[in-house]
Amino acid sequence: MTDDWQRDRVGSALRGDNPTVLRRLDAGFAVIGDTQFLPGYCVLLTDTPDVGRLTDLPKTRRLEFLADMEVLAEAVEKVCARRYPGFRRVNLEILGNTDPFLHAHIWPRYDWEPANLVGRPVWLYPADRWRIAEHALSARHDSLREALEQEIISLRAPA
Repeated sequence: MTDDWQRDRVGSALRGDNPTVLRRLDAGFAVIGDTQFLPGYCVLLTDTPDVGRLTDLPKTRRLEFLADMEVLAEAVEKVCARRYPGFRRVNLEILGNTDPFLHAHIWPRYDWEPANLVGRPVWLYPADRWRIAEHALSARHDSLREALEQEIISLRAPA
């Protein structure tokens, strides 16, 4: 993957140029994470450029964004529980300390994580863990991508 889309993740998602997009949702884009050292890591991107905080959105859009976050989190939970032994739960975070646009992290957590990190924030993992080539998003994650996409479709289907 080239990194052109990484300079403008929201704009590239809106243009259809962001290769990490799984599905368009009501108030954002479900994307698979650039790194998969915790398999199933996803992010919900806002679909409103220049929005930096949840509170920058009108109340109805905030609620739509949070509902999208819940759908993506449930999809990650269901897919990871089926695919990966030791799946524990998902952690949800809206931080915005590095990237200036509204986004939410959906982190699957596992029993096999190092004991000193399993109950702590993901951000405490060593910096090199985020950049290891074997964890970089690639074609080997295609079946995970497909499973996540299908689960999102299923969860959003009319009852």
